[in-house]
Amino acid sequence: MNQPILKIGHSPDPDDAFMFCALARRAVRIRDYAIEHVMEDIETLNQRALNGELEVTAISAHAYISLADRYWVLSTGASMGEGYGPVLVSKKSISPQELTGKRIAIPGEKTTAALLTRIYLGEFIPVVRPFDQIFETIESGEADAGVLIHEGQLTYSDKGYEKVQDFGERWNEETGLPLPLGLDVVRADLGKELAKEINDALRASIEWAYDNEEEALDYALQFGRGLEREMGRRFVKMYVSDLTRDMGERGRQALATLFQRGVEAGAITEAPQLTMIS
Repeated sequence: MNQPILKIGHSPDPDDAFMFCALARRAVRIRDYAIEHVMEDIETLNQRALNGELEVTAISAHAYISLADRYWVLSTGASMGEGYGPVLVSKKSISPQELTGKRIAIPGEKTTAALLTRIYLGEFIPVVRPFDQIFETIESGEADAGVLIHEGQLTYSDKGYEKVQDFGERWNEETGLPLPLGLDVVRADLGKELAKEINDALRASIEWAYDNEEEALDYALQFGRGLEREMGRRFVKMYVSDLTRDMGERGRQALATLFQRGVEAGAITEAPQLTMIS
């Protein structure tokens, strides 16, 4: 009898790898499922979710607007910035207002970084590139500025870039809420019983990672693109927090606020209904 397979999509990044380490090592199991880890950049995962290809996947919070009829949000696994988030950078000192209408490199149309750029800058010309090509896109002159996600948020000054704005800092000043960036979602056709088991397993995987931090960090830093260990540890702990274990009511409120801000900015037409599995 063939073992059933559960495809779980996540980014090849230290924070996601840290979260999923116990599932990858089979220290945490989901029934008798074999887990197939599908590692793609977040915009590719957004597109695969739009096609319904993955039973469980990380997505951008922005992308959920297009997925609410097919996927449920897991209360575990969200990436939420608490006073930090995607960073808008340029090669020269410039104000955010001066970038309205300019060419901005973004890591995908459905990313939360793209939604925040629309909320905070208004109109701009999107230059869509994979997240790890944002620096070279600015360097080449194809874009006037770019929005960094993942480890670029920590390393941009070492590369000679100026911070124009940290969207997470601004969000925190305006709302006092965490900034929902990524979500883990489960396809609704799996049913709520299995969806809850998946949510519980993901929470157990996160707890295992913190209980076995050095081993989980060893695994995570395979995906660190040169991050040294302590910088990697800092990055992981930025995005695998108590809110990642369970976003709770505060996280749900933050998500609703993000969608409301998107509607007010004219970036989206309406906020989606949230179905949360906890």
